[in-house]
Amino acid sequence: MNNDVRGTIRGIIDLMRIGNAVAAGVLTFTGAFVAGGLAVTAIHLIGAIAATIFATAAGNAINDYFDRAIDRINRPMRPIPRGAISERGAIIFSGLLFVAAIVSTLVLPVIAIALAVANLLALVAYTELFKGLPGVGNIVVAYLTGSTFLFGAAAVGQVTDSGVIVLFILAALATATREIIKDIEDIDGDRQEGLQTLPIVIGVTPARRIATGVLVIAITASVVPYIIRSFGIWYLTLVVPADMIMLAGVWQAPHKPAQGQQLLKIGMFVAAAAFVLGRAVTVAGI
Repeated sequence: MNNDVRGTIRGIIDLMRIGNAVAAGVLTFTGAFVAGGLAVTAIHLIGAIAATIFATAAGNAINDYFDRAIDRINRPMRPIPRGAISERGAIIFSGLLFVAAIVSTLVLPVIAIALAVANLLALVAYTELFKGLPGVGNIVVAYLTGSTFLFGAAAVGQVTDSGVIVLFILAALATATREIIKDIEDIDGDRQEGLQTLPIVIGVTPARRIATGVLVIAITASVVPYIIRSFGIWYLTLVVPADMIMLAGVWQAPHKPAQGQQLLKIGMFVAAAAFVLGRAVTVAGI
């Protein structure tokens, strides 16, 4: 395999951001398990996870296409700016991934298909219309991240499960916090491109305060399943550390934005694990 082919393959993998795509699939599995426990149909679970992975990868690819000018400033080592894949190639590959995502949903219940279509439309609208609007882009990304749990629950016909709804709210709010911090980190490149992100419009300090306030609401929401007795003490043993990790992320953000974002992401996954543990303990009757 020559260097050009190897570089293109690496560019495709980077374009999909495969780690993020697989992580989104894990969140969909989490939503399905929290909602359905062990009563999960394998074909529905596989279809939902595959659709999530394909759709997330497609979204990452199309986002890189629309962000190609900004990435030359903020992230020059992404595939398009560094020349690993062409702009046209990114569009074509993204389209193929979107088709794969749509095909994967065909085995799912109607409500899951409807949610998938709504999310795909929101994803395209975000990249084309909403990304540069103050706060709006953050809200759309927050919804899309949180909705991976709803999608997993919808795939097993349990979209109204209280645990999944709280998990959706927690994930969406934590993601909104992370997206605002990311906008603070990217402020120079975004300003050069004329984007009107929240930190550019209202200032870095007010934006950071909003991010912190949103996270406090998320942390408050995280204890609701324990209060309403959906989950017991085992749930708290993981969700409280998750909350502390996310708070540490906000604390780190002013000085080390990238590290702050990473801590917020880790905290969200630990919180998801808390919901899985809570459901597993309930199913086991412990």
